Amino acid sequence: MFKKINFFLKETQIEFKKVIWPTVQVLKRSTIAVIILVFLMAFYFGLADLIFSKLLKFFLR
Repeated sequence: MFKKINFFLKETQIEFKKVIWPTVQVLKRSTIAVIILVFLMAFYFGLADLIFSKLLKFFLR
């Protein structure tokens, strides 16, 4: 069992060396884009929820 774990860890280390890691600038831009997109989606879904709840209350009266 320890041979399999050791083999897995060695292979993982080899694969990590193949990864092209993003630069700090690319990482910052990507993070900002994700944060903005999350806020826009939250606003959109919150607004849609508000509209649908108002319509549902209106039709169920």
